[in-house]
Amino acid sequence: MKIHLSSVFVDDQEEALRFYTDVLGFVKKHDVPLGEDRWLTVVSPEDPDGTQLLLEPSGHPAVRPYKTALVQDGIPATSFAVDDVQAEFNRLRELGVYFTQEPLEMGPVTTAVLDDTCGNLIQIVHSK
Repeated sequence: MKIHLSSVFVDDQEEALRFYTDVLGFVKKHDVPLGEDRWLTVVSPEDPDGTQLLLEPSGHPAVRPYKTALVQDGIPATSFAVDDVQAEFNRLRELGVYFTQEPLEMGPVTTAVLDDTCGNLIQIVHSK
């Protein structure tokens, strides 16, 4: 068994697609209209047939309080692996990305946390 699909709730799918592709560097995998919303997924360009991230609309009434509580408590909605947290932090910071946590070494793990502009905190991580 392996993870096929994961999701993050986003306030605006079009804005999320722009951020996740143009800024973070993912590529669009699926974009299927479903009424007012879309089945919209992105993948890593390094693994186009790998795990997909669904940019899920935040329309359900439970989503807003859930996302608000996570952000208020500083809890990332998900985590992405990178080869070098400091280099990725520098690259993204130059693109105007806001970080709530700068790179932090914790033994064999380095993390940083960014705001995805769509209502979520996202952690980037590298393990030695």
